[in-house]
Amino acid sequence: MIRLDETPLPGVGVRHDFDGHYGKRVGVITHRDGRREIFVSRRDDPDACAQSIVLSEEEAEAVADLLGGSTITRRVSRLTQDIEGLAMDWVPISGISPYAGHPLGDTMMRTRTGASIVAVMRDGQAIPAPGPDFPLRAGDTVVVVGTPNGVVRAARLLGGGE
Repeated sequence: MIRLDETPLPGVGVRHDFDGHYGKRVGVITHRDGRREIFVSRRDDPDACAQSIVLSEEEAEAVADLLGGSTITRRVSRLTQDIEGLAMDWVPISGISPYAGHPLGDTMMRTRTGASIVAVMRDGQAIPAPGPDFPLRAGDTVVVVGTPNGVVRAARLLGGGE
């Protein structure tokens, strides 16, 4: 697995970079205003930028999709799951879910599974920390965090299996 370095850039944003296979250092600076800057530098001098391209938020999303953004999301998920006792999963809400069209609170998620829904992805937008009155819809994807067993039980519950 590639080692991804993260460097806070005060007043600018965050820099993520790694050593590429062919001798270059490759990275992205995420600016506070949403712009992304892709850069290439030498491995022996990561601050000497050889090339950079600034992308708008929309352009960055398109490039991420082209490069397989879901692969990166899965890797980040695996890293998060390496924290002892903590698991996280993205659970789709299908049209046959008993909770599609119902408020989140109807699931009684934490009481029944020990896991929590920390965000909902809807129409490409993240809705963090939804409250109990938040209506779940078919097509949503919920981000569930808890123990490994709790996350599995939460997925079953949302799918109608528990």
